Amino acid sequence: MKNANTVVPSYKRKNEWRAYTYFFWIVPFLILSFLFSYFPLHGWIYSFFDYKPPRSLSQCEFVGLQWFTMLFTNKTQLSQLFQVMKNTFAMSLLNIAASFIPVVFAIFLNEIKCKWYRAFVQTFTTMPNFISWVLVYSVAFSLFSSGGMVNSILQQLGIIAEPLKFLDSDSHTYIWMLMWNVWKTLGWGAIVYLASIAGIDQEQYEAASIDGANRFQIMRNITLPALMPTFFIMLMLSIANFLNNGLDQYYVFQNAFNKEHIQVLDLYVYNIGMTGSSYSLATAISMLKSIVSVVLLTIVNVVSKRVRGETII
Repeated sequence: MKNANTVVPSYKRKNEWRAYTYFFWIVPFLILSFLFSYFPLHGWIYSFFDYKPPRSLSQCEFVGLQWFTMLFTNKTQLSQLFQVMKNTFAMSLLNIAASFIPVVFAIFLNEIKCKWYRAFVQTFTTMPNFISWVLVYSVAFSLFSSGGMVNSILQQLGIIAEPLKFLDSDSHTYIWMLMWNVWKTLGWGAIVYLASIAGIDQEQYEAASIDGANRFQIMRNITLPALMPTFFIMLMLSIANFLNNGLDQYYVFQNAFNKEHIQVLDLYVYNIGMTGSSYSLATAISMLKSIVSVVLLTIVNVVSKRVRGETII
């Protein structure tokens, strides 16, 4: 039994105070996470009512699982949902397949010896990430619309007789969306890999140079293997967010011509809720999407534990 008069060493008191200080630092972020990530979940209750704005929820009819049942029994709704899921899976798979591009870009960017030029390239490729998709579409419209710069140049050179329909066409919609996404996120996605490269022991590079390895051999045998743990973590997070394609990009690029193949799950939920005014059905679909995403994250976490011996959450 400890003596009541035992004096706690000063370094222990200092460590305890430091721990409390660190906790108070993260409290604001915990509050923000609760307000923006967990508190809105109370809106799931709308999926169990036939909500008709601007009535209050108490004035609306309670329908239980009617909206969930309709998703799988109504043939029209089921057909639309199948096409939407097809688009969502296609875009997610393409984005996952292209996830190696930031790795390659980071490796080659690290090989640039001129510091000011490397900083310029990194800044230039990172800036699009901070441009809204509305402005991106404005750029796309200026370049690739029927009267845009690309069609004007091609017509003046006599390469084409009529304008090519880049934006108001349903052909190659998946590829176009992938290319715009890669262009916008390339520099930003490479940052985490550049940080990993900075943490590689420089003695490995020096030893490889002494042994006569050229730059490509060094990249293949030192840099690339060192980036693989980071790459697999980012890949698993992408798989866990398989159904989360986002809304902004597809919303600004959608039109009457490409709506069939550009409408992913997030955009579909928005169109049903805001355009179709079926808030309860949109909430039900969004609720199922969240549940499936959590299940995917759990599965990926288990696979990571068994394959790599480490978990991601």
